[in-house]
Amino acid sequence: MSEGVVEIIVETAAGISERYDIGLESIGCDRDHIHLLCTSHPKISPGQIVRIFKSITAREIFRRMPEVKRSLWGGEFWTDGYYVATVGERGNWGVVEKYVKNQGKPKRDLRQLKLF
Repeated sequence: MSEGVVEIIVETAAGISERYDIGLESIGCDRDHIHLLCTSHPKISPGQIVRIFKSITAREIFRRMPEVKRSLWGGEFWTDGYYVATVGERGNWGVVEKYVKNQGKPKRDLRQLKLF
C-alpha cells in the first residue's frame, strides 16, 4: 500500500470513529491488508463495522486518488472477505495491540513473540 493510500485510510478512519462512535484503538497497514483494533457498543456488529469501514475508505481513496481505481482489476479496492476476532476484558489486549501496530514493519525489526 502506498503512503498516500495509508494516509487516506488513517484520516478517514478517524472520521468514521467519530461519526459512528467506534473507538479506533489502533490501525496497522501492511502491503496488501490492514488490521484494526477497535471498540464499539454491542449493538454494532463486527460485520457492520467492516462494511462501514470498507465502503467509506474505498470511496475516499477513489475520490482523492482516482488513479488507484483505474489500476485495480475490476475497480474494487477491498475484497469481500474479512476476519474478525474479539478480545475480552480478560484477554491480553496489549499483545493484540502490539501485533496490530507492528503491521507493515520488516519482520527483521520485530522481536519474536514467545508463547512460553
